[in-house]
Amino acid sequence: MQDLHKTIELLLDYLRGVWVKKRYVMICTWLICPLGFAYVASMPDTYQSQARVYVDTRSVLQPLLQGLAIQTNPQQEISMMVKTLLSRPNLEIIARESDLDVTALTPEDYENMISQLTDNIRLRSAGRDNLYTISYSNSDPQMARTVVQETLDLFVEGALGSSRKDSDSASRFIEEQIIDYENRLTSSEQRVADFQRKYASLLPNKGSFHENYTELKILLEQTELTIKETEQQIKALSGELRGQNSQIDSFAVKPSNSDSILTTRYDARIKSIEERLDELSLKYTDLHPDVIEANNLLESLQKSRQEEIDDYLSNVSSDDPSSSLGALSTEIRIEISRLQSLIASLDVRKDNYKTKIEDLKQKIDLVPQVEAEFMALNRDYGITKRKYEELLSRRESADLAQKADVSSEDVQFRVIDPPLAPLAPTGPNRLIGYTAVVFLGFTAGLVVAFLISQLNPILIRGRQLTALTSYPVLGVVSHLNVKEIRKTNRTRILVFALSSGLILLMYGVLAATEILQIDLLSRILA
Repeated sequence: MQDLHKTIELLLDYLRGVWVKKRYVMICTWLICPLGFAYVASMPDTYQSQARVYVDTRSVLQPLLQGLAIQTNPQQEISMMVKTLLSRPNLEIIARESDLDVTALTPEDYENMISQLTDNIRLRSAGRDNLYTISYSNSDPQMARTVVQETLDLFVEGALGSSRKDSDSASRFIEEQIIDYENRLTSSEQRVADFQRKYASLLPNKGSFHENYTELKILLEQTELTIKETEQQIKALSGELRGQNSQIDSFAVKPSNSDSILTTRYDARIKSIEERLDELSLKYTDLHPDVIEANNLLESLQKSRQEEIDDYLSNVSSDDPSSSLGALSTEIRIEISRLQSLIASLDVRKDNYKTKIEDLKQKIDLVPQVEAEFMALNRDYGITKRKYEELLSRRESADLAQKADVSSEDVQFRVIDPPLAPLAPTGPNRLIGYTAVVFLGFTAGLVVAFLISQLNPILIRGRQLTALTSYPVLGVVSHLNVKEIRKTNRTRILVFALSSGLILLMYGVLAATEILQIDLLSRILA
């Protein structure tokens, strides 16, 4: 609490010191305020013109052309145009179209003009709905409106023209690439055709060399196995034929119908049931229901087959057993003859396979190299063809996109507020300027008074003397001419009040003229 009391006393001492040096406040205010008031009043009027434009990026064709045509993002295009609108090339266009460049007589003036355009042209977004405001301030209201109009035209034309320019550039690039890939595709096709004509005897019709060689080996082995199986069948039939001949000679025994080579309609089903019975035997026992059912069905089929054979043999000759055996021998000879013909055809096929295998063996060193070169040519041809077809598809999409762009714009500009020539000036804000001048004048005076009071201090209380000399103050002797001193102090206070009042009066008059929009400077000059 005692520290707070000392702090308050210290602040009061500072204020008393500033009050004693108040003449410096008057000097500073009269040096700063009139000059500041004159400067603010002489500042030229500026007129601001602005325009508001709405950018509509919604298009009816956009969802209809999804996946059919190349589409750009209009929002990104508008964002890029907003960022690049105030670039130097665009500012030079605006200056040229609005005739501002006529006022620039030197390169320095031209650079200053471009800098002023950069500082004074404002492009702001009014929210998330693509609403933009373009404003510009100038001492000439007509020039302000012209600059805003040219900036608005450049914004609209640039956004629309950039889309079509990009589309045209993309179309030209695709056309150039299509011509290039078409030439490359023709050259690649010619190389493949020349290679096929040159190595027609070495190139396989299908598959690679090793695949064809392996396939021929497998076919040869299968043919040889078939020949061996057929020879075994011929041997079995020949043995049966000899047995039949001996039976015909002796007439002692009837032919065994169960081993007859006659084919019946039950043979395929019997074979299928036997295979299924073998599979079931691996999984189940003989008492399993599926096994029992399969055995019963097999016995039934075998019985039906035997009955069919017996009916056939009984119809051939029921009285002469030798005629039945003779017919059976004739059938065996026919089957043997058929099998021998089959072996002959298989031998021809085997020789053909061997010839092809030998031919491939002779080309074993050359064919893989030719195949590798041919595969490389086909790979290059395939890549070139695929790229060429993709370019053709892209060209169709680009053409469709261009037609859609011509028929309906993806971006539409709607000018909500066109630029107008302002009738009243919008700046400078002289009221704020006058206020700042008054504040600056009094603040500077107080600072100067405080500094001088600290550099040339005046003792106001006895405690200050005690703090400086470390001697106690035993008493205070008042001045003999107190009335004169008080009169002088009142005079000084009156002068300070009149000085400050005149400054504030000037501020009030200037503020009133600004509020009432009275051109004080022109009236004074008039």
